[in-house]
Amino acid sequence: MIPARLVWPAAALLALAAGSLFTGVVDLGPGALRDPEALRLIWISRWPRTLAVLLTGASMAVAGLILQMLARNRFVEPATAGTGQAAALGILGVTLLWPGAPLWAQMGLSSLAALVGSVVFLALIRQLPPTRPLLVPLVALIYGGILGAGVDAIGWQFDLLQYVAIWTNGEFSGVMRGRYELLWLTGALTLLAYLYADRFTIAGLGRDAATGLGLNHGRVVAAGLLIVSIATAVTVVTIGTIPFVGLVVPNIVSRMAGDNLRATLPGTAAFGAGLVLACDIAARLLRHPYETPVGTIFGVVGAALFLWLLHAKPRHAR
Repeated sequence: MIPARLVWPAAALLALAAGSLFTGVVDLGPGALRDPEALRLIWISRWPRTLAVLLTGASMAVAGLILQMLARNRFVEPATAGTGQAAALGILGVTLLWPGAPLWAQMGLSSLAALVGSVVFLALIRQLPPTRPLLVPLVALIYGGILGAGVDAIGWQFDLLQYVAIWTNGEFSGVMRGRYELLWLTGALTLLAYLYADRFTIAGLGRDAATGLGLNHGRVVAAGLLIVSIATAVTVVTIGTIPFVGLVVPNIVSRMAGDNLRATLPGTAAFGAGLVLACDIAARLLRHPYETPVGTIFGVVGAALFLWLLHAKPRHAR
């Protein structure tokens, strides 16, 4: 039985999912469920797209939460800390060096590049003074900007800027049955993150504190980076990058529910899924029958939410 406090969020998520099934270039109503052609459209296009949006939103929010715990800073996320840019760099390298690479090879090499990019980022911020936490997001932005500039420069050199634009600006218009199933891996990684939630919470206390509590800090950090890197790479390969999901969603949830990952991770996944789905529906309606990339819509919404987080008083403040 669903707890009372979760009834309204669950109902809102189901309502958004239902709205997603009936929203598109061809508007469908509930009566369309009796039309075989409409059912075929839902099965081939609308249903896969809705699942892809939910999986992407949930996994990116959870990946951002894990990265924030490992970096011990609330102002970083995979899309700005170099993980997403490194994944795009990996895909670009595969495209140039192995043009006919199967999807699993693209995902594997992109995940490896994202993992290396994440490790380098953590190594960089460990050199920063702990009394200057605002330096961490600044370093993240500079580091991610350098990697992103490298991707753009290589793409321009080899006339691949159109492909780069797809990887760096997420959108779901091309998602159909048979072209999104790789995202189920991100769902499995989200479940794995829940199993490791207590370990990530302890690792967020720092190496000395975690070791003192009997935790193998290095192994837990490696597991967390692997989850973040693979989830980010799969998302970039399949639909591109959506900014701010891993930044604002964990911060909003933590303001309401605290910092215990086991308690907040399900809410983070659900809120991320719902928020991205709402933006995807808006992307379909804003210039109907044309679509706006959901990365653009969420960039505006995420920036507004981030500014609100910066200026809002703490929840316990009077």
